Amino acid sequence: MPDISLTMIALLCLAALAAGWIDAVVGGGGLLLLPVLLLGLPANTPAAHALGTNKAVAIVGTTGAAVTYARKAPVDVRTAVRIGLAALAGSSAGAFFAAGMSTDVLKPVIMVVLLGVAAFVILRPAFGTAPATGPVSRRRILAAIGLAGLGIGFYDGLIGPGTGTFLVLALTAVLHLDLVTASATAKIVNCCTNAGALATFAWQGAVLWQLAALMAVFNLAGGTLGAHTALKKGSGFVRVVLLTVVFALVANLAYEQWLA
Repeated sequence: MPDISLTMIALLCLAALAAGWIDAVVGGGGLLLLPVLLLGLPANTPAAHALGTNKAVAIVGTTGAAVTYARKAPVDVRTAVRIGLAALAGSSAGAFFAAGMSTDVLKPVIMVVLLGVAAFVILRPAFGTAPATGPVSRRRILAAIGLAGLGIGFYDGLIGPGTGTFLVLALTAVLHLDLVTASATAKIVNCCTNAGALATFAWQGAVLWQLAALMAVFNLAGGTLGAHTALKKGSGFVRVVLLTVVFALVANLAYEQWLA
């Protein structure tokens, strides 16, 4: 356990609780949890330890949310796992290229894409409110594996912030899922990408396991509560949270690009 005060540990646990809830509803919990970890850990702590600890915490809450969704939402687990395995491969490739690529070039592009997504969701009130009426075609499943799996998985390894939100949007658009089912499917995919990243960080010795275990308890509670909230409130509620997270992600990327 790093040498940090009890007050900071309490704040980290509260952040883990809130991040678990946000991540379960629509993704993007890392927007809260990772910055709090970077600020809360001692100044001499390597950044990789914050990233590794974040993954160790997040995978617990994501798994709890995925199990909750799978029990109560109409999730096609087989399709979700296939997309997840593709995302695992994509995130590994993204992490490989991350070392030699400046993400500052990509961040403005991502901000424009996110603003376009927000405009689309606002102008299309019916987006994600009703599932497809028939079975999903093989072509759409392959498209989801390519876009949500390989494509967004690559982004997760290369940059990372907002991966869960991108997954929800892609799964809603490509597979014609409602936002609740898309969130449920995204959690299963996220479990795969988090597992790959955590294995890498653990191999590098970059996980603060004692702190991660404590925070994971709160993240699990937040994730389970968030999944129950989304199932109870429905797609309209998830849509509002989605737009909030999208604008928060744009603000976060803008700050990192021009003000940090």
